[in-house]
Amino acid sequence: MDKAQEFEAHRPRLFSLAYRMLGSAVEAEDVVQDAYLRWHGAEPGQVVAPAPWLAKVLTNLCLNRLTSARAQREEYVGPWLPEPVRTDCGALGPMETAEQRDAVSLAVLVMMERLTPPERAAVVLRDAFDYSHRDIAGVLDCSEANARQLYRRAKRHLTDGRPRFVPSQKLSGELLARFLEAAAEGAMSQLEALLADQVVAWSDGGGKVGAARRPVVGREMVARFLAGLFARWANGVRIEIVEANGSPVALGWEDGELTSFGALEVGEAGITGIRLVRNPDKLAFLANQLPELSQNP
Repeated sequence: MDKAQEFEAHRPRLFSLAYRMLGSAVEAEDVVQDAYLRWHGAEPGQVVAPAPWLAKVLTNLCLNRLTSARAQREEYVGPWLPEPVRTDCGALGPMETAEQRDAVSLAVLVMMERLTPPERAAVVLRDAFDYSHRDIAGVLDCSEANARQLYRRAKRHLTDGRPRFVPSQKLSGELLARFLEAAAEGAMSQLEALLADQVVAWSDGGGKVGAARRPVVGREMVARFLAGLFARWANGVRIEIVEANGSPVALGWEDGELTSFGALEVGEAGITGIRLVRNPDKLAFLANQLPELSQNP
């Protein structure tokens, strides 16, 4: 096996790591390519164990990107949401448990923005890739005690105030289907019945397409917002349900172009959050994963 082939064997795992670190599929692909250049340029004998060497190189590339990304996201027009990724094809690793699915949900990836870059690395390496604190310390060039502290602090930030309820795939799929039906029919009472009292809807248009620039809060306001949105889509938008970021999601297609992505957050009281991605730059990766859906029926 030559160096290029050996790297390709590691590529899926590296992409999965980079995406969790950055929340961007496009940037994840970029840093994986940067890691390949480092790998290709390594001196003979420099790489003793490829997997940990690549993980360390990639993590440090991500840490550098996160530092600059934070400043850019502070200037982002409207709410910032991660780029969605199809997950029923193994792009982000196994999705066999509720915890694995929840870890790549848009809700968790948004909460990861609260963390410092080292905290984010610690929790991703520990929870998603089963690294020991000692191994994390080696990646981050810190003491094992410091690695433990980073991980504990990250977990505290991620769990503070967040409900522990994680819905099954079956429940999520059923709620999404009922939600889409009620929204499409403009059935306000049915739509409101699915929403929690303090439901929040976020729309990410990035200033490039129409989207609410502030979160919409409350059952009645969110229901009105969604009914209006679906009324505008009544003619010309085809809705498909696929799995992305570990859960069933709704996609809106117009003339063969993916123009909208919608994911629900479900709690014990019903739908607690709705995240809509409309920025075309953030939908390109997912659209490329679903070439069969880009064709008009």
